[in-house]
This record gives sequence, C-alpha cells and structure tokens, in this order.
Amino acid sequence: MLTIALNNENLTFHTDPSLFSPGGLDPGTAAMLSCASVTNTDKVLDLGCGYGVVGIYLARLIGSEQVTLCDIDPIAIRLARQNSQINQVSGVRIIQSDGFNQIDDTGYTLILSNPPYHTDFSVAKHFIEKGFNRLALGGKMLMVTRRKKWYKEKFISVFGGVKIIEKDGYYVFIAEKRSRLYAAKTRGNK
Repeated sequence: MLTIALNNENLTFHTDPSLFSPGGLDPGTAAMLSCASVTNTDKVLDLGCGYGVVGIYLARLIGSEQVTLCDIDPIAIRLARQNSQINQVSGVRIIQSDGFNQIDDTGYTLILSNPPYHTDFSVAKHFIEKGFNRLALGGKMLMVTRRKKWYKEKFISVFGGVKIIEKDGYYVFIAEKRSRLYAAKTRGNK
C-alpha cells in the first residue's frame, strides 16, 4: 500500500513492481497535475493510467462519473479498479485499451498523459493524433515528458500550437483543440 498526498487529498494505492513508478508519485506526473485545472463540468480521460493516480485524484475533485481511466496493461486495470474503490470513486470508468483503440467516447474536455518517452515516439504519436479527435472544441491535452523538441513539433503539427511549461526537469505540454482550420492557419506560431 502506498499513500500519496495531493493538495488536500490523501489517497491510498495498491501498486505493482511491473508498473510505472510503483514506489510513489512520479515527479513528472506531479508536474503535470500542478498545471491541470478542472471543473465539475469537465469530461476527463487519464490516458495510460497505470494504477490510477491521476484519474482517481481528479475523480475525487470533480466526481467519478466525469472521469475515464485507460491502460493497455491488465495489471494496471485491475489495480486501478481496486484503487478506485479504496479511494471511494468506484463510479469512474476503467477501460483496458491500447491507446484509443477500445475507447469510443469523444467530447473530452481534458486528456492527461505521461506516456513512455524512453522508447520510440509511436505511443505518443498515437496519443496526440487520436487525442485531438477525441477532444471537444476548447478541450485540452496535457502531456509530460523529459524531451522537448519532437513533442513540441508534433503538438504544433496536430493542434496548431502548444504551451510548454518547464517544471522540475520535465516539460508539460498543454494543447487546446480549436479547429482544424485554426490549426492549419496558426501552425508553427507558438
């Protein structure tokens, strides 16, 4: 069992050594969460949820019915389900999915992800390209990595721009869905 304190929320998690950051809150995830703001009208996707820290924390803030968690790993899904019950947000939707492949929903106002960035860019490419299509107009995607150049260029090519916040050695990318026309007109301006 692991206890994580985020703002005024004390959360408890079962973890597994095979999952990302089993010993505590990853500093990159903490940096991303510090840049996220949510309201109780948001529709949130925790993309690549691991054992559920991001989605469960946000569900505690805005209500479990507003939050979906997904991950490709069946161990992550099992633990996210357990952890949602432990943290009293069992109404969250938890889906085993390879990226967006098993997710039919659209209209998300916020998608958050800490993708695997020590390998090639195929996962992040899928997340960014498909994430744009799943966002509502005005919706935002937040992604955290330690690399800047490729992610900046990819977000600009898909979203037309991106805000980058450097925090504790990580880059938090915040991209807002405007429209394809807006993205084409502003490409490269940010």
